[in-house]
Amino acid sequence: MKKIGFLSFGHWSQSPGSHTRTAADTLLQSIDLAVAAEELGADGAYFRVHHFARQLGSPFPLLAAIGAKTSRIEIGTGVIDMRYENPLYMAEDAGATDLISGGRLQLGISRGSPEQVIEGYKYFGYVPGEGETDADLARQHTAVFLDVVSGRQFAQPNPRPMFPNPPGLLRVEPYSEGLRERIWWGSGSRATAVWTAEQGMNMMSSTLLTEDTGVPFHQLQAEQIQLFRDEWAKHDHGFEPRVSVSRSIFALVDDRDRAYFGGRGDDRDQVGRIEGDVARFGKSYAAEPDVLIEQLRADEAIAAADTLLLTVPNQLGVEYNAHVIESILTHVAPALGWR
Repeated sequence: MKKIGFLSFGHWSQSPGSHTRTAADTLLQSIDLAVAAEELGADGAYFRVHHFARQLGSPFPLLAAIGAKTSRIEIGTGVIDMRYENPLYMAEDAGATDLISGGRLQLGISRGSPEQVIEGYKYFGYVPGEGETDADLARQHTAVFLDVVSGRQFAQPNPRPMFPNPPGLLRVEPYSEGLRERIWWGSGSRATAVWTAEQGMNMMSSTLLTEDTGVPFHQLQAEQIQLFRDEWAKHDHGFEPRVSVSRSIFALVDDRDRAYFGGRGDDRDQVGRIEGDVARFGKSYAAEPDVLIEQLRADEAIAAADTLLLTVPNQLGVEYNAHVIESILTHVAPALGWR
């Protein structure tokens, strides 16, 4: 059995054929798609976060709205760039969202990816310290966030408060019990997979890795997952970890599917560069269901993960994206033992 959710990058544009022409279109359709996915039996609705872009950038209002309109589906991010975040304010937002959803928040965070502007986190008021990198900044924010979201009491109360305080030091409110165990780190390498396990976070492995050893992407990713699990076993974090992988997977079951994704030409790994470093990108899958089943059966990383996030072309609209999700759930997942 495997949890299957969708991952939306939340694009909007005025391009021909786009169903999301404004930010409002993307936000409202994201809610509708999450509701539809829950009705279809999917397990998760996840959203990428980008700043200074025509994409989703403020996840908590969206996730809270989805939490209020659904009852079962997990809601999450993949991922929030921690370089931009005030960790205490973020802990308040995350706690409130988790309570609204009844404990269904699965919060993916990370150092983030190349952004639309140069050092965009500086415009949000965050600058790495002397001799530090932006990756150091992200990890520092993460350490604070993990500390406060765990419910630690640390703030000295005012002796003459406006409202009565409980005894002792105070914590960030609202606090949602169990949320600390539902924080994920977006890991892009084998080394960060080990670090993620050391920190006691679940791991999200994306469609690219910032290293290349010459082996196929899915094998390198499977190695990354195994390193994460091996390191986790050395620690007593008090809960069993989860691992997700993201894939672009399209079952070609009608003429629309074949028109959009038949023969798209990205059915093999790609090697490129991200910020000057070598990166290996995973291939997309698009085929008739019987062919797709055999292709996916050979993907070692999908087999090793407990959660699969299907990247969806959100600009094609709610109805078509619900069809994409339903096609995987009905034509592919049962044959692979995922359902």
